[in-house]
Amino acid sequence: MEFYTFLGYFFALFVGITLGVFGSGGSILAVPILVYVFGIASDLATGYSLFIVGITSLVGGIHKINEKLVDFKKVFLFGIPTVITVFLTRKFGVPAIPFEIHFYDFAIKKTLLIMIVFGVFMIFSAIKMLKPTKEVSSFKDHQINYLLIIILGIFVGIVAGFVGAGGGFLIVPILIYYLNTPLKIAIGTSLVIVSIQSSIGFLGDFFVNRAAYNWHLLIIFSICSLLGIWIGNFIIKKIKAEKLKYVFAVFILTMGLFILVKELLLSK
Repeated sequence: MEFYTFLGYFFALFVGITLGVFGSGGSILAVPILVYVFGIASDLATGYSLFIVGITSLVGGIHKINEKLVDFKKVFLFGIPTVITVFLTRKFGVPAIPFEIHFYDFAIKKTLLIMIVFGVFMIFSAIKMLKPTKEVSSFKDHQINYLLIIILGIFVGIVAGFVGAGGGFLIVPILIYYLNTPLKIAIGTSLVIVSIQSSIGFLGDFFVNRAAYNWHLLIIFSICSLLGIWIGNFIIKKIKAEKLKYVFAVFILTMGLFILVKELLLSK
């Protein structure tokens, strides 16, 4: 096994660890690893990411269900519009984007656009996580703005589908700040939503790109990620997620800035 291949599978552990600890962040790590370590094209890497994050989140979600840390009402309320939008985005939206997009005299490649958008949302996610989380312990139905939640679900679905992310880095803050959800329940609920929408999003992508998939890489990467989520579940029981999230946020911020600098300034 080549050094970079081994390094990539080692990094895959952290995809699962971040999902287990934060209920998000798996795709934020998976896509750059697939693109920069394994050399997968960014538009195809987004589909790979959906598969990896989907199966890893499913295992993590089942674990959270057994611990009674999943709010199924919120899974239904927020998840349905998100899942539908992810599928439509992967099935029709992403394939419809031309390989090269022209704006008057300016042209940008589709793969570059995906990585730029991904980097921007990584930075947004990191800044959001650096802010203190207001822990809550109760939830009242009359406080829900159902139209707002549907709109937010559609927005998350579009973003997640376009960049090949599970969307947990957007779902967790929404569950906390808009649905008054305690942090640990937000993490468990996010994992269930992410597992469903990533799986549906992958199916939408698979029907278009199935011949290009490297299943050997996908399976080994997913096994490493599954081992990582087991480690993440162990960590979250020992250390408060609120403390860990700051380290993770700085790491994600650094990676987001790295992607933007590399794609905009260092690429030929």
